[in-house]
Amino acid sequence: MSIFKVLSAKLESMTQADQQIAQFILDHPEQMLTLSSQGLAGATGRSQSSVVKFSQKLGYGGYQQLKLAVNKAKALEWQAPGGIIHGSIDSSDSYMTILQKLIGSKLLSMRETTAANNEQTIDRAIEALATARKIQLAGVGASSLVAKDFSYKLLKIGRSVLIESDTHIQVANASGLGPDDTLLALSHSGRSLETLQIAEVARQRGATVISVTGLQPNPLLELADIHLFTVADEERVRSSAITSRDAQLMLMDMIFILLLRRQSDAPDYIHNSETAVSVLKAR
Repeated sequence: MSIFKVLSAKLESMTQADQQIAQFILDHPEQMLTLSSQGLAGATGRSQSSVVKFSQKLGYGGYQQLKLAVNKAKALEWQAPGGIIHGSIDSSDSYMTILQKLIGSKLLSMRETTAANNEQTIDRAIEALATARKIQLAGVGASSLVAKDFSYKLLKIGRSVLIESDTHIQVANASGLGPDDTLLALSHSGRSLETLQIAEVARQRGATVISVTGLQPNPLLELADIHLFTVADEERVRSSAITSRDAQLMLMDMIFILLLRRQSDAPDYIHNSETAVSVLKAR
């Protein structure tokens, strides 16, 4: 996961001293790479020990490891394909500009979502879903649409799936889960009260809880056993959950494809499903 995404996500929850260091790195990454820990301390008005401790809080052995992470993030920074721009859509933008910005936002969100999830965590999520006796999906608003889409895919490969739009029924379903079951809870903010309640009940029942949230610290993360992340550029201002929904859809599609690879009889289930539905299509 890019150090820039980590810093941006954790910025508001940091101490004032750490915020100053993080903001400097975000605003001036090239300059930071030329500075020693003492130099960064001077540039941010903090002590050298504060810079070293800041690096350690982020999981690095020291300042040099932090510099390596920043250097790697800079090297891997993605540039939109030629002709596509990325930025906030303004009411005065032309039709073509809006189209280009929208495509750029969607591509960037999906690319950064793949970078935010390591293979080991994905494997744990696949294992929990593949071995679950029952799978419950939870989400409200746009997340509920993603959950519904994922449920259709799981049903096609013979999985036992629980999904409801009514919150009371979702909570009741969660109360019937057990240690052999898995709850996958989607909430980009990680703060949807209904989803939190469902996750709390599932956790109390001993079920494995998988969260799908943004990178920012949030209550749903604290309830989950396995953490998956989506990245979107609409945390501050948005008219609808556009890029966050696309990020969730892409992540769920990836999970589904990996489940297909693991389940040897999945093609048979999909063939049977297509055959059963074919009689309902116009000839």
